[in-house]
Amino acid sequence: MWHYLMGLVGLWTLLRLIRERQVVSHLQDKHVFITGCDSGFGNLLARKLDRRGMKVLAACLTEKGAEELRNNTSKRLETVILDVTKTESIVAATQWVKERVGNRGLWGLVNNAGISIPSTLNAFLKKEDFAKILDVNLLGVIEVTLNMMSLVRKAKGRVVNVSSILGRLCLFGGGYCISKYGVEAFSDSIRRELSYFGVKVAIIEPGFFQTAISSSDRHLSHNKMLWDQASSEVKEIYDEKFLSSYETRIKLLDKLSSKDLSLVTDCMEHALTSRHPRIRYSAGWDAKLFYIPVSYLPTRLADVILFWTSTKPENTL
Repeated sequence: MWHYLMGLVGLWTLLRLIRERQVVSHLQDKHVFITGCDSGFGNLLARKLDRRGMKVLAACLTEKGAEELRNNTSKRLETVILDVTKTESIVAATQWVKERVGNRGLWGLVNNAGISIPSTLNAFLKKEDFAKILDVNLLGVIEVTLNMMSLVRKAKGRVVNVSSILGRLCLFGGGYCISKYGVEAFSDSIRRELSYFGVKVAIIEPGFFQTAISSSDRHLSHNKMLWDQASSEVKEIYDEKFLSSYETRIKLLDKLSSKDLSLVTDCMEHALTSRHPRIRYSAGWDAKLFYIPVSYLPTRLADVILFWTSTKPENTL
């Protein structure tokens, strides 16, 4: 009996590998628009797809980032300045893309732009601190997608949204985890809607990686600033021991973070070039072997596993 079961599992695995290795034809004729290409995942993906011969349309926040990217890629790659928090910037970028893709439409849309600061204890934050992250990580993704949707439909192409394992498990306060939960929900909704038009939507769920937006030094510096600005009432409730425990957790996550960004961009590339992309991609061994399995556990058990190092106030059970 076990031999038959193992044989079926082996056959299923082999068929899946063969299926996922099938590549879309005429990649050199396809345009891919990527947000957040100044650094990190977006920058690396733009360079990888350019080397592969695809027509990359890279959106950067700054002219400096755009210039550096152009200097490290072929003449095929084109850049545009985009602020995903501003409607007029998104509309202008959409028109710029239309002029380049013409009647072929846009094969790939990669919503990669994101920020992570401020992320700290919720008591230190105000509504506008949450809104700052949501404007980029969630509302920016939504508005860019809505503007580019007709171009992707025309090409029967792909939408690739960068979420996070923090879209499954909330490990700290602030708008970052909230925004990634929202990206997961939005991705599911447009995946079902756009499937009628032959468009495929993939979600990338990276674990912890060392990028510009995840720098622990920046997080800790900003955390200290928020602590200094906090009211005396907040400081009395959340004493420095509580804050120290939180900062210890941030430092630990940074030490465990991977430097190999290609683990994420390989998933993005597969989602754009495979004939049979996955719906969700987990990137990084911490995501595959720890965070995603923990996300399926009962909530109370997951809380114990994730926050066993936390210091609790004395009056908390």
